[in-house]
Amino acid sequence: MCNEELNIAVLRTLCSDERIRWSRHALKRLRERSISTDDFVKCIMSGKIIRQYPDDRPTPSCLILGWITDICALHVVVGCDGDYIYAITAYYPDINEWESDMETRKER
Repeated sequence: MCNEELNIAVLRTLCSDERIRWSRHALKRLRERSISTDDFVKCIMSGKIIRQYPDDRPTPSCLILGWITDICALHVVVGCDGDYIYAITAYYPDINEWESDMETRKER
């Protein structure tokens, strides 16, 4: 899958099949930021890809925007090799850095 863009439908299928590999780093960041693994999954299942990183190694990755509630956005970064999703990190986007749509970075 090198140099390929990821597809949200593929990610959702892998997510449904519970084919997520949780790195120690990702789980640490989730704990530090009070983000549950359920919210991480919810973001993938209901969100959309807002950035693609096809040249990332060891697998292409992407940034997904999902809304955990009507007013609470979540950004999730995952890699994927076609067989598994690799959890990289997740964070609540900062309103000082992102436009109100939470998918467009503010100009600096």
